[in-house]
Amino acid sequence: MTAKHAPRVVVVAALLLVLTACESIVTGPTDPDGYMDKEIKSAGKLFGDINLFGGAGDSNTNSGIGVNGFLWRASLDTLSFLPLSSADPFGGVIITDWYTPPESPEERFKVTVYILDRELRSDGLRVAIFRQKRRGNAEWRDANTGESTTTSLENAILTRARELRMSQSDG
Repeated sequence: MTAKHAPRVVVVAALLLVLTACESIVTGPTDPDGYMDKEIKSAGKLFGDINLFGGAGDSNTNSGIGVNGFLWRASLDTLSFLPLSSADPFGGVIITDWYTPPESPEERFKVTVYILDRELRSDGLRVAIFRQKRRGNAEWRDANTGESTTTSLENAILTRARELRMSQSDG
């Protein structure tokens, strides 16, 4: 190997290591039966001692991800019916893609969840819901969502987070 080819070999080796590390990552929403959920838990820790999904052996509710693990998991569970666009467990941001409910094909929704704290607190969670309605020639236009819709979704996530915390302390 010549010195000229050494940088290329290093780059290729680094890419192979990154791709190999990504091999065990499970993506996508959880299924209603919780099968994927069990697979994710059994997959272990992705980045050394950082456990993205909490677990029975994790006595630290923060789980090393930068935000509260219960809020993170509850947000993913609550939004599991929406297509996931982006999820950043270190920054605490979950962004869904547009979703059109089958019962109302003339409107679509997109949700962004911000987890702002490492503690399980109601002020550590912010949800933004975006709604659009189809007008005329298939053109989407922004529409209002009521404040109660956002509050209801935040409450559903908080309720699920409390359930997760209670089930961990029981088990």
